[in-house]
Order: sequence, then C-alpha cells, then structure tokens
Amino acid sequence: MRRFFVKNLLFVIAVNLLVKPLWVFLVDRTVQNRVGHAGYGTYQALVNLGLIFNIILDFGLTYYNTHIISGAPGKLRSLFPAMLSARLLLVAGYAAIVLAAGLLIGYSGGEMLLLGGILAIQSLNSLMLFLRSNVSALRKFRADALLSVADRLLLIGVCSVLLFWPGMPAFKIEWFVLAQIVCYAAAIVLAMLVMRRIASVSFTPSLNIKEVGAIVKKSIPYATLVFLMAVHTRADTVLIERLSGPDSKDHAGIYAAGYRLLDVGNMFGIMFAGMLLPMFGRLLSQQNDIRPIVRLSVNMLLPGAFIATGAAVFFGTEIMQLLYTDMDAYSGQVFAWLMACFPAYCIMYIYSTLLTANGNLILLNKVAIAGVVINLSLNSWLIPERQALGAAQVAFVTQTTLAVLYIFFSGRKLELDKGPRLIAAHLGYITLLGAAGYLCSQLNIDWRYALLIFIACGVTLIFLFRFVSVASVKALMAK
Repeated sequence: MRRFFVKNLLFVIAVNLLVKPLWVFLVDRTVQNRVGHAGYGTYQALVNLGLIFNIILDFGLTYYNTHIISGAPGKLRSLFPAMLSARLLLVAGYAAIVLAAGLLIGYSGGEMLLLGGILAIQSLNSLMLFLRSNVSALRKFRADALLSVADRLLLIGVCSVLLFWPGMPAFKIEWFVLAQIVCYAAAIVLAMLVMRRIASVSFTPSLNIKEVGAIVKKSIPYATLVFLMAVHTRADTVLIERLSGPDSKDHAGIYAAGYRLLDVGNMFGIMFAGMLLPMFGRLLSQQNDIRPIVRLSVNMLLPGAFIATGAAVFFGTEIMQLLYTDMDAYSGQVFAWLMACFPAYCIMYIYSTLLTANGNLILLNKVAIAGVVINLSLNSWLIPERQALGAAQVAFVTQTTLAVLYIFFSGRKLELDKGPRLIAAHLGYITLLGAAGYLCSQLNIDWRYALLIFIACGVTLIFLFRFVSVASVKALMAK
C-alpha cells in the first residue's frame, strides 16, 4: 500500500511541478504586475468572498462523495446523477447569496460585474472538483493528476497570448476572468469524457428531489466544516480590503502576492489530501494499520515545508522584490509570516483528512469553530493597526493552533502512538535548519547563491535525519 501511494504521489507531484509553477509565476504573477497591486487586490478580495460562501455551491458533497465511493465503488453509477443534480441546483442559490453579500459589503458597478464573472469561475471549478473526486475515489490517481492541470495548461496558453503577444493592448483584469471561464469549461468537457470511459456514468441529471434532499442532508456536517475552514482561511483578504484605511486595496494586493507563494506550497499539500482521503477511508474500513502512511506523509511533507518557511524568513524581502514591482521590507515580513503557516497547513492536510476519513465530523467542526473565533477576533483588532502584516500574523497563530489540535485529537481518536523519536527528529531538523538559514543569510555573497546553499543544506539534512532514505529513493527510481 505504501509503495502504491508513493508511486502515484510522485507521478502527481511531477505533473503538477511541470504545470502549476508555470501558471503561478509566468501568468498569475505577471497579471498582478500588469494590472497593479490595487487592481489585483480588489480581484483577490472578490475571489475570497466567493470562496467563503463556496460551501453553498459544494455543500460538502465532494467530501461526502469521495468518502462513499472510496468505500463502495459500486455505488458510483447510481449516486452520480443525483449528486450532479444537487450541485446544479445549488449554483443558483450560491450566486444569489454571494451577490447579495457583495452589495451589503459595499461593492457596486464594475466590481459587481467582476464578482459575477468570478462566481462563474468558481461554479465551474466546483463542478470540476466534483468530477475529479469520483476519479480519485476510484483510485485513478494518474488520470486525476492530469485532470488537475488541464485547466491550467489551457490558461497558460490563452493568457500567454494575451500577456506577451506583440501589439496586444494593455492587459485588463476582466480578460483574466473571461479566459478562466472558457478554459474551465473546456477542462470540464475533458473530465466528463474521462468519467464516461472509466465508469460509464450517465450525465443526465436525476430530478428525484427526495434523493437529492437525502444527499444534501447527509452532507450537512461536511458542508459546515468546509464553510468554517473557508472563513478562517479566506476572510483575511476581504477584511484587509475593507478595514485597512485609504491604502486598503494596495495592502490587499501585497497580501495576495505573499499568499500566492503559500498557495504554491499548498498545492502539494492538497494533492496529498486528495490521495490520502480515499486511502485512509479504505484502510480504516478494512481495519488496517494507518500509522505507516501517516508517518510517511509527515516525513515527506513537513521537511519541505520547513525549508520553504526558512527561505521566506531569511530571504523574504529579496524574493518579493525579485517577483513583484514596488515591494519593500514590509512586504517581505508579510510573506515570511504567511509562509510560516505552511507547516501547519501540511499537518492539517494529513491529520484533518485522517479525522474526516474516520467520520469525526462533529469534532472537526468544533476545532474549525475555534479557528473562526481566533481568526476573526484577532483580525478585527490587528488589521486596522498593522494592515496586511497583522493579517499574516493572525493567520500564523490560527493555523498553528489548529495544527496542534488536529494532532492531539487524531492521537486520541485513532490511538496513534505519540512518536517521541519522530517529534525529536523534526525538532532537531528545525534547529539545524534555522542555524543554517541564519549563517547563509550572513554570507557576503549574492542572496540567490546564499538561498541555494540554504536549500541544499535543508535537503541534505532530510537524508541525514532519514526522513527519506537513499535506499528508498533508489528503489522507487528502479521501479
């Protein structure tokens, strides 16, 4: 099982490494530099407003669907038409509620039109995630990996023409929105073809209201969890854009610039979670030992997260100035605090996924409520005073607190061993990595060479601490 997991995971990572960094650094970053931090900050605030209410669009159906199909693949054909109908019915309610929220917050005119386009993007994206959840639940991880980058491949091609073709007029954020709508629609057509090939499902929606209602009712715990997590992870940009004073849109843009790099790291954590949920579900249903997969996931995710955090702490200002225009030490501090959240997110992708697969939804909702209370209360205090920096510091406090709670409750519910040797190894790794980062930052050489030396030190320490053994890497490469 571990070999199956690692082989497929490496394929997923390889595919995403080829495509998603191109999207983030070639396209998305360039869009922000072309339209300016204020224009992109407004766009990102509207995106996050839609994400907060995304639960209305999804209502936990993706989690519920993956949980059911991974345990009983034979239910896919009968369940799929009803699930598809439920999602289509939720789109109208989602659009109405988010547009009403936008008006109440104070958006108008062009901002509301932009919000309408963003809602179309998120509706298409939600449908794509639902289709992919069926593919991954059937453990077709390679097909899921290719589908996960299909929209980005199309967008890279379309946006590259709009951004870099000689003679094109000044790029507008509205073009970015329209390009995403077209490319997501094309990717959904491809996903439907894959679904028909691997499962022969029917795409005719079921109008059985009773069945759809039963599915929605069963999804309520999942829906509540997704909503609460969206609040404590996505409300910050909206609050910055509304509470930071006269330069609020610029501060939202700075925060979005730093968060973009955190999202790059989170892509791989999300890939882990997407594979772990059906795998944990299968192992738990068969009463097999989950500890080897948990330990393997921790050792694969956390060291890389610590390296990324160290790079932001010691070289954050230089990285932001390299990637964006008009950045300073303040933006470097925002970036460093945001990247400090990355290890906590990695812990969440492992342990909250484990608790989800085990059916501990009530517990997860209680933890998420704690995260919402911490996040909103601290943000309402620190954002007016420190703007984007305050929001980044609150994000670190919130996500770190939740990570500790996820580990604690996973140990209690699933009787996981406390792993003192594993904890000691990671603490030792952090200590030596921090020392290496400080020494590298003091070297009297170009910062980019110092950063490369720091990364090399971090990778070397991974092997010295045997988080990943040379023998295991050779065995995987041989196969």
